[in-house]
Amino acid sequence: MDFGLVLQTDPPASRVISLMKRAERNGFTYGWTFDSAVLWQEPFVIHSQILAQTQRLTVGPMVTNPGTRTWEVTASTFATLNDMFGNRTICGIGRGDSAMRVTGRAPNSLARISGAMKVIRALARGEEADLGGTVVRFPWVAPGAELPVWMAAYGPKALKMAGEEADGFILQLSDLYLTEYMVKTVRTAAAHVGRDPSEVKVCVAAPAYVTDDDSPEALAHAREQCRWFGGMVGNHVADLVSKYGDHSGVVPRELTDYIKTREGYDYSHHGRSDNPDTAFVPDEIVDRFCLIGPAERHIEKLRALRELGVDQFALYDMHDAKEAVIDAYGTRVIPAVNG
Repeated sequence: MDFGLVLQTDPPASRVISLMKRAERNGFTYGWTFDSAVLWQEPFVIHSQILAQTQRLTVGPMVTNPGTRTWEVTASTFATLNDMFGNRTICGIGRGDSAMRVTGRAPNSLARISGAMKVIRALARGEEADLGGTVVRFPWVAPGAELPVWMAAYGPKALKMAGEEADGFILQLSDLYLTEYMVKTVRTAAAHVGRDPSEVKVCVAAPAYVTDDDSPEALAHAREQCRWFGGMVGNHVADLVSKYGDHSGVVPRELTDYIKTREGYDYSHHGRSDNPDTAFVPDEIVDRFCLIGPAERHIEKLRALRELGVDQFALYDMHDAKEAVIDAYGTRVIPAVNG
């Protein structure tokens, strides 16, 4: 199993770079950042420095979107970084929850994501792409250039599209039941269009907090540090409930039931442990969606995720123990899972 580290690009950028270097020393092979231009600093500028100061990390956004950046500019950015650092980038893409909403725009449609994935992937490889009637190609892209495009998804149509079109599927939660359900949906969709389902990589992304023991006090603190994640996921779940209903059978109730008392969301606290809009998130959801507790619990859950077909675990490191968790994974968790 591969391991990735996910960070927000809060200033100073030097700290983001330092944490990514620390992650590489501890056996992580992917470095991901948020991409929301109003809320955080420009990720691709920081990606260039992460790539320059590491040797093996594959780096990319979790996730960019096709609305805040024109597709050819996004492709050019990835292609330039790959030309500089040797095919070490990856494009995570989604609807653009925070990036679009904080600028007063609705998240992108699946049709727009589909079009963007095709254009960005083709151009970054040096192939031709149609930009709505104008066919372009980057003449400077060297032979052998590659860019995997992984799509974040929750709902049935998005999961189907990820299986049919994306190189990988990003699932932002680590609940075992939902992971099994969604991985099966994605890989079934891939098989139906003649793809090898195993070629669609699966990345589970969630907060992880390693405690010294499983005392009630330690677990309570870990839950409070990770409760923000249920609020973030709740934004996407609320969209699904609005579209399909909460008891439609189209979306599992294991995903939708917990947002019944959700009242609103302030994006100025997006992805932060002090988010005040997450009181509706129960402990049960934190435990299901995240990895908390002693290292042994993390190892057990990660092995179970791997058995369900997960290729990578990407660790959201937004809490008060960033360095400690990276080190705990490097010394205790990653060796045990991959040993």
